[in-house]
Amino acid sequence: MSPPLISAEALEIALDTALAGTAPLVLDCRARLDDAAAGETLWGEGHIPGARHLALEGDLAGAPGAGGRHPLPSAEAFTRTVQRLGIAPEKPVVVYDDRGGQLAAARAWWMLAVWAGHPDVRVLDGGLYAWEAHGGALVTATAAPAPSAWQPRFNDAAWVDADTVAGGEVLPVDARASARFRGESEPVDPVAGHIPGARSRPSADNLTAEGYFKSAAALDAELPRAPAVAAYCGSGITACHNVLAYAVAGRALPALYAGSWSEWITVASHPVATGDSPG
Repeated sequence: MSPPLISAEALEIALDTALAGTAPLVLDCRARLDDAAAGETLWGEGHIPGARHLALEGDLAGAPGAGGRHPLPSAEAFTRTVQRLGIAPEKPVVVYDDRGGQLAAARAWWMLAVWAGHPDVRVLDGGLYAWEAHGGALVTATAAPAPSAWQPRFNDAAWVDADTVAGGEVLPVDARASARFRGESEPVDPVAGHIPGARSRPSADNLTAEGYFKSAAALDAELPRAPAVAAYCGSGITACHNVLAYAVAGRALPALYAGSWSEWITVASHPVATGDSPG
């Protein structure tokens, strides 16, 4: 697996100097949880040259239901997505959003690099704002991608289900904001609180005030440690940002609890905790 991040400067150089057919494939993953169409609208209004739209709803998630608000799509459905977009293991991929990777570039990175096994996927550090701050252009022009024939070999050991989490085999690490973790606020799901025994690690804490990832050393010092970790959030989106942070830190990657809190609370027998993380 390649280093997980790329700077705006390095991306610009890669796009400007690549020979025909060798430039990285850029995917615009911007999304808004309260508006399923917002990502495509934002992409249409302006995107990094050559970028293709990768939708959170539909491409990066299956239909909401018992598996949570953003369950993983089936392997077959995601294979159709990567083929439609022309994604193939011999072509580098760069993904970006405008929330420091939290919506939903980190999810795309996890699905492509960790789950599907693409060898060279990187998240644009600082996202679209870093690109613009570097002087990168935005365009509205689009081109139909040439489809690929890639057949990923999915690594289903990279994610865990509710039974594994409930069995105490992993340390759950919660990427939601601290107030949601403590149960003081729950703007999305019908039940407030967290999985008992979980540690709070808001995904925003992985970033500097300027929206870039913290250094590997800083992340290594801050991220929770346990023999086995499962990252979760409300629906498995920002949890991927914590998995990415472990990658940046050079640590073993947590598993993703794909259903996350929105699945956990659908089972009446699952306990709910409130308050701060255990000592």
